[in-house]
Amino acid sequence: MRIILVTGPGGAGRTTVAAATALAAARAGRRVLLVSGEADAVLGEGTERLDLLRPDSAGDFRREFLALQGRSGAALDLLGATPFEDAELTELPGSSQFALLRALRDAAAGEHELVVADLPPLPEAIALLALPEQLRRYLRRILPPERQAARALRPMLAQLAGVPMPAQWLYETAGRWEAELASVQAVVDAPTTSVRVVAEPGPAAADALRTARLGFALHGLDVDRVVANRLLPAGSPDPWLAGLAERQRGHLDELRETYGAVHELPHLGRDPRGPEDLALLGPRDEPAATVPAPRSAIEQPAEPGGVLTWRLPVPGAAKRDVSLVRRGDELLLGVGPFRRVLPLAPVLRRCTVSGAALVDDELRIRFTPDPGLWPKGAVPAERTP
Repeated sequence: MRIILVTGPGGAGRTTVAAATALAAARAGRRVLLVSGEADAVLGEGTERLDLLRPDSAGDFRREFLALQGRSGAALDLLGATPFEDAELTELPGSSQFALLRALRDAAAGEHELVVADLPPLPEAIALLALPEQLRRYLRRILPPERQAARALRPMLAQLAGVPMPAQWLYETAGRWEAELASVQAVVDAPTTSVRVVAEPGPAAADALRTARLGFALHGLDVDRVVANRLLPAGSPDPWLAGLAERQRGHLDELRETYGAVHELPHLGRDPRGPEDLALLGPRDEPAATVPAPRSAIEQPAEPGGVLTWRLPVPGAAKRDVSLVRRGDELLLGVGPFRRVLPLAPVLRRCTVSGAALVDDELRIRFTPDPGLWPKGAVPAERTP
């Protein structure tokens, strides 16, 4: 199964392009699922081999909240809390993101050949796709799984520490969340999942896509193509329209400089509605595979005991925008508006950070083997983080 995640600056036509992509694949004979909460008005009448999944953020929030309330009932009773009922619950900010992630997980477990997901605008979409990894790290820090192994000693430990130990239901809930997040992260990280960026050429779009390229690289997200939407016709006899088209083409060249090949879609002169309009915007040359984004790599020294270099792609980053902190076995990396906590590979945990440099769109972090942790004359054998 292939999964295409469609995003782009707000107002660029993400939902329209997502619907057109799904419709073109369905008409080509593939079984397609479109994940979107807003595509109904664009699609119009139903299409054979194309199914629509609408994430239900309100219902999803109520189900999860009531399930958590039920599992923690004993603790709430001790506190004298009054349980909530389904009818009085309203979703909280952020519920839509979790509902969309669950919809992606469910879609990937289905039998469709292609899943097209209509994501939020940039950079919210990048934050959404990075969320499973971040939440899994938080869970491991707050409720380490190894602590659960000591549940038989919990009463005694509680007496010694003088505080109650976390209840078993809390570990069970964390374990269920961990499993769900891991399944969503597996979908996002799969080699058959890629991002498709929709933009209407202009100065704001060029800036947004340059920044987004950095976020995609930092989180290892593959971009299969950039779609330039609503292109005005060239060669108009109207000087005003011709000037707009010329400026738009100039910004289109900027997009090509940043991302390479760009798929062009015409401005229809109206808001696209229904299958016939969408057929004019569907991709004509759907790629069979995605060109992967540049990956990080560990460069092994030529001599035993030499410096190892971890090379991280950060396209377009400026030195002033980069922050780097090592904390234990993790590297806290900030590049522009994006942050990511990277676990160190075992080979790097036995080293100290000896420097870093920004070279050719790569952050090259140097690690020197710690004599106290490396046997004398040993050669690091691991090459990938």
